[in-house]
Amino acid sequence: MKNTALTDIHIALGAKIVPFAGYNMPVQYAGINIEHETVRKGVGVFDVSHMGEFFLKGENALALIQKITTNDASILFDGKVQYSCMTNNEGGIVDDLLVYRIKSDEYLLVVNASNIEKDWNWIAQHNDLGVEITDRSDEYSLLAVQGPDADEVLQKLTEVNLFKMVYYTFEIGKFAGMDDIIISKTGYTGSGGFEIYFKNKNAVTIWNAIFEAGKDFGIKPIGLAARDTLRLEMGFCLYGNDLSDTTSPIEAGLGWITKFTKDFVNSEEIKRHKEEGVTRRLVAFELTEKGIPRQGYPILNLEGEEIGVVTSGTMSPSLKKGIGMGYVKKGNTKKDTELLIQVRKKTLKATVIKLPFYKG
Repeated sequence: MKNTALTDIHIALGAKIVPFAGYNMPVQYAGINIEHETVRKGVGVFDVSHMGEFFLKGENALALIQKITTNDASILFDGKVQYSCMTNNEGGIVDDLLVYRIKSDEYLLVVNASNIEKDWNWIAQHNDLGVEITDRSDEYSLLAVQGPDADEVLQKLTEVNLFKMVYYTFEIGKFAGMDDIIISKTGYTGSGGFEIYFKNKNAVTIWNAIFEAGKDFGIKPIGLAARDTLRLEMGFCLYGNDLSDTTSPIEAGLGWITKFTKDFVNSEEIKRHKEEGVTRRLVAFELTEKGIPRQGYPILNLEGEEIGVVTSGTMSPSLKKGIGMGYVKKGNTKKDTELLIQVRKKTLKATVIKLPFYKG
């Protein structure tokens, strides 16, 4: 298992460390509910240095991105970020990712930790355009500073105007006295915040600077368990749960990042999914009885027939009820449709809802 540049700090802070995507990662510190609430109401810091960073450079960099991703990267400008995914030859999703346009001939792709090697091989396989691709995942650390107080905390450390930064944009500038730091406003929690990308050698210095800047705001380190409950309350998909090599972007409700104004890998089949319809769709549901839905639990209709499976589920710390997402057969996807979740030997009533679960 790999360590991040901050693993020793997490251990010193009493974090519970677990193996995740090939790394030793902090899953929780004080407890999931406390950490969840810290991000919703204040500011918390996630070490997500396990994520992958690929840099693409060359006159055909955009052409390669257009070829391998479903979204239209031609609309990007310098400093703009785009959510996208890559599809495989069977119509499934290789990975979902973020595309950063640094310059017209230079891009950063941020990919999921568990898929770094797979994604690298997939992109290299399709790079017949002479694009220079560099995997710098092991050189970079990444902190996600999330919550409504994140901008006030981080503004102390940079001259970049964070209050004016627009969602899904980034700037490269000085941060905590360090040059060439990528400051990005994306987020996976639904409570606002920023991502800070920097070289591993600067990790401890930047971590300490952020916590010093945030001490009057009650800043806390946050583990991956709360990251999961936060993202699920917003209905954000997690690769390996809600997305996989066998789920189509149309099935997953990602038609909004799937643009047929260009050709991409297997775009004809994905277009057919959209035009002819799919046999299952990802839905969000909340339990109307006490209980917790978990990944892998069967989803039934009211007649007791199995119609799908839970892909993500938890007890929502904000809503104090069981929430989840899962794929169900068509005909069961409309809002207010009643479902049953099989929890061991009993079934619990649930209702299909429109995302997000948490509305702030």
